[in-house]
Amino acid sequence: MTRSLEPLAKMIFTGVLVTQLGAYFVLAKMNTSQDFRQTMSKKFPFILEVYYRSIEQSGMYGIRIQDQEKWLNSKN
Repeated sequence: MTRSLEPLAKMIFTGVLVTQLGAYFVLAKMNTSQDFRQTMSKKFPFILEVYYRSIEQSGMYGIRIQDQEKWLNSKN
């Protein structure tokens, strides 16, 4: 019975690993690029909100305000 579960377990592990790596690279890109955060605000605002909340929880404040000011000024 356990042999039949091995392929399923490998597939689940691979899916979790790929998801984690993807999330890591997206968050790393958001940390370094204000333009990427602007793109995320247009396409996936809920992911950007999670990003802002997580960095505010870690004690880093002001990034959300800086982004909003730059985006507002770029529209004018």
